[in-house]
Amino acid sequence: MQATPSIEQLISLEGKRALITGAAGGIGRAIAWRYAEAGAELQLVDVDAATLRATAAELEATGYRVTSYVIDLSRKEQIDTLWAQLAGCEPDILVNNAGVYPFREFAGADEAFCRQVMEINYFSVSWMCQQMICRRHKRGGVIINLGSIEAVLPFKEDLAHYSVSKAGVIALTRALAKEYARHGFRVNAILPGGILTPGTKAAAKQVLRFRFDLIKTGIEFSQRLPVGRVGQPDEVARLALVLASDLATYVHGVAIPVDGGFLAA
Repeated sequence: MQATPSIEQLISLEGKRALITGAAGGIGRAIAWRYAEAGAELQLVDVDAATLRATAAELEATGYRVTSYVIDLSRKEQIDTLWAQLAGCEPDILVNNAGVYPFREFAGADEAFCRQVMEINYFSVSWMCQQMICRRHKRGGVIINLGSIEAVLPFKEDLAHYSVSKAGVIALTRALAKEYARHGFRVNAILPGGILTPGTKAAAKQVLRFRFDLIKTGIEFSQRLPVGRVGQPDEVARLALVLASDLATYVHGVAIPVDGGFLAA
């Protein structure tokens, strides 16, 4: 009779490589720390070279194994180059966290703006998943995509383009889970809600500088939160750790909100 694994064995990522995009700060950085604590070797990707170097240095100073790559995920050729560099050391776990959160009125969004949002928030996720699946087609792996509650219930104004891009991520996650589970891939999504990160703080400051009417939207958002507060990046990272580990071996194609109960309210 096979022994039941211990909780330490189930949560451990020892012997695994984890590639995390948007890893320099915010949710990506929090996921990197949790995965490192669980024993994973890290492959960190971000376009912000200085912040990425600082994050990698902090992790390395603690004794964790880290390799970092400065990549513009809006450019497919750079994604292809990244995976060519990873040949022979492809990740067991892929976390597609990188994304942009720009406010712009739908009626005034031009082609260049919309394409940039889609390239980073949706197409980069698609290309990264494609590379992961093609390069590990005989071994399988774990893919975790970061969506957003805005894809399920658009709430904030001037984010139609963002909501659409994240809805695509959810649809892609479910389609890949259905198609590739039999090949050993576990594909799931996390839908963060109001999470306090450097990116969301910067976006909020930009909005308040030009659109004071959106203060009302922010107040309404806060009032709807059953837990009565915004979330922290590590609260998303904890779920990302569960989904990456053997605690979630029978979890496929789900999109799990981490939103303080916002969608349920």
